[in-house]
Amino acid sequence: MDSYIYTYVSFEDERSLRDLEMRSLFGSESETNILESNVKIDPSRSPFIKDRIAVIFEGESFQELLEKVAAFEVIGETFKVIYVKSGDESFESRRKIEREVGLKINGVGDIENPERLFAVRNVNGRWVFGDYVKGESVWFRHQQKPHQYSTALSTRVARAVVNIAIPDPNRIKAIDPCCGIGTVLVEALSMGIDMVGSDYNPVILAGTRENIAHFGYSTEVKFIDMREISKHYDVAIIDLPYNLCSVISPEEQLEMLQSARRFADKVVVVTVEPIDQILIKAGFTIVDRAVAKKGTFSREVIVGK
Repeated sequence: MDSYIYTYVSFEDERSLRDLEMRSLFGSESETNILESNVKIDPSRSPFIKDRIAVIFEGESFQELLEKVAAFEVIGETFKVIYVKSGDESFESRRKIEREVGLKINGVGDIENPERLFAVRNVNGRWVFGDYVKGESVWFRHQQKPHQYSTALSTRVARAVVNIAIPDPNRIKAIDPCCGIGTVLVEALSMGIDMVGSDYNPVILAGTRENIAHFGYSTEVKFIDMREISKHYDVAIIDLPYNLCSVISPEEQLEMLQSARRFADKVVVVTVEPIDQILIKAGFTIVDRAVAKKGTFSREVIVGK
């Protein structure tokens, strides 16, 4: 069975959201910044994953790993070996390990422009070697969109929320029925997820469509009250309105979530107010949750089925 090692990087106030995303993507979480799993995920999907090693060899000692690597042949492409730091190893020691491993491989090395990148690292006392992929901060580029909205989720949080809602995009149809300026839509579309959007605020929808087109994506964005949505979706991401221009009562929240119960099998709700009882009354079972913090401001991310 394939084995993958992921390196996580997050701030302390992101830990709750990071762990929920981890549970959603991998079915488990790690107490450290290293996660080992049989699940293959593109590290660029997560705002918290730094890199991934697809394990080819492992050894209880560095010498044992070297012996296994010595039988490895790279045909038809150049390669480079990097050492993934796991402690306070010095620059010199890391370079030494890279050279030792690289010289054992039967193939053509290329430090400048390798066609294949390998990594070696120490993981919980054992040594591993495998194909290396570094994550790309796609969400960071999406910060520079033509239209901003003061209460919109950050692109980093939005990307994590999409992963929590849709860990496996295969054959999933999703909707953001309160899409606002399109922050969640852009993150979902950038991951190849089939997601449409709608909102009951006609003023912002032109900006929503322009934001999506700005990054080269396209999808349906409708002006419609979510209570009137008739199509069925596998999952809905609902960032409940909460600013001074969008105050909604508990009764309206219940109507919105009852509508979501009708048109979606699963919801991920982002809220600044306690809504457990409203979600339950709407017919959902709360299966997981996290808190997304930014300074003193926090939102709850709740998964309901």
